[in-house]
Amino acid sequence: MIDLKENLVSRHLVFNEKNKVNKGIEGLRQEAIEIFNQKGFPTRKDEEWKYTNLAPLLKVDYKLFPEDEVAIEYKDIKKYLINDIDTYTIVFVNGKYSSFLSNTTHDEADICVLSSAMHKTTHQAVIENYYGKIAKKDESLVALNTAFAKDGAYIYIPNNVILSKPIQIVYFSTGASQEAMYQPRNLVVVGDNAQVQIIERHQTLDDKANLTNVVTEVNIGRNAEIHWYKFQNDSNDVSLVDNTYINQERDSRANVFTFAFGGKIVRNNLNFFQNGENCNSVMDGITVIDGKQHIDHHTFVEHNFPNCESHELYKGIYDEKAQGVFNGKIYVHKEAQKLNAFQQNNNVLLSDGASINTKPQLEIFADDVKCSHGCTVGQLEEESLFYMQQRGIPKKEAKAMLLYAFAADALRHVQIPQISNRVNSIIAKKLGVSLDFEL
Repeated sequence: MIDLKENLVSRHLVFNEKNKVNKGIEGLRQEAIEIFNQKGFPTRKDEEWKYTNLAPLLKVDYKLFPEDEVAIEYKDIKKYLINDIDTYTIVFVNGKYSSFLSNTTHDEADICVLSSAMHKTTHQAVIENYYGKIAKKDESLVALNTAFAKDGAYIYIPNNVILSKPIQIVYFSTGASQEAMYQPRNLVVVGDNAQVQIIERHQTLDDKANLTNVVTEVNIGRNAEIHWYKFQNDSNDVSLVDNTYINQERDSRANVFTFAFGGKIVRNNLNFFQNGENCNSVMDGITVIDGKQHIDHHTFVEHNFPNCESHELYKGIYDEKAQGVFNGKIYVHKEAQKLNAFQQNNNVLLSDGASINTKPQLEIFADDVKCSHGCTVGQLEEESLFYMQQRGIPKKEAKAMLLYAFAADALRHVQIPQISNRVNSIIAKKLGVSLDFEL
């Protein structure tokens, strides 16, 4: 019987020897594998994983360090990119950077790959100051990633730079001889008064039951702004654990959009840490899944300073035997006075077999704050559906229009029109209709 944990632990020494960087990173790797060895993979006995069972994924004999050299062309990946806008692009194929498919720069900013940055003296100060600093070291899957992380995106936006175009980070897997496990690592540092937009996607191009465990650390300087768009629309055999940690300095603004439309098991751990006054954090999500797909959103916002805001809105549409999980936690320290925090999770179940476990949480230790949370779970209103049918709209299209309207609020902060159009198109396809209107 496969023991994935033991397999990983036993192979770590060889991995570390083959992928030498510097004593600091190698020390982090060793500390991390010891934590993972102690904790192992999370189980449903852990409160934070009560409704998401990873056990079926751990029975697969994954190729841990795929070395397959597979050449793919732009035409093979075009449909997975937001290709009707000009972007910087960082593309990885089977965990390896593809210079042929990428468009990077060191002109207005450093937009390149982490493995390269780790070996250049010009980037050492940033690596030493930010790598491994905000990702939670004692989380077992974060530790696993730290132990085996080899490459990913490295983005450094200097002070006062408003990046001229968005960045796309795309991970493709294809042509491997067997199922593979990937550990991408992204490091993003946005300087004071800087602005950037980032689009991220993980995509399997074949029918392999791959598992990706990604960690992203984002540091946002004073009065800086970031918009991050996550597209999750993979096949029914592919699973993803996405661990994102965002540190905000005073007067900064961070918007993260999570569009979850596919995957066998997808777990999103999204964490915000407000470490200055007048921070604004926005989390918007749309989930539309069916079959036996499982999407789990875990969010956490830590308010440490006064006069800050956080706004969170997740909309979910579940059909057939799909399962959803939402667990959102807002933690307000006693120093974080005059705070405005909002959290809402709304869900529609389209079949008796679909389900959602939702748990909004507030922990407040300040007394001069405005905080609210709520959740709803229901079905489409038959009265509204009947009203639209009476006006000549076929039932299928009427149903789709109501669901579009239900999800529309979660697109309100999107700044790139092509993103909204892509989301609308995916939702229409998921609902099996073609509608010529925009939200």
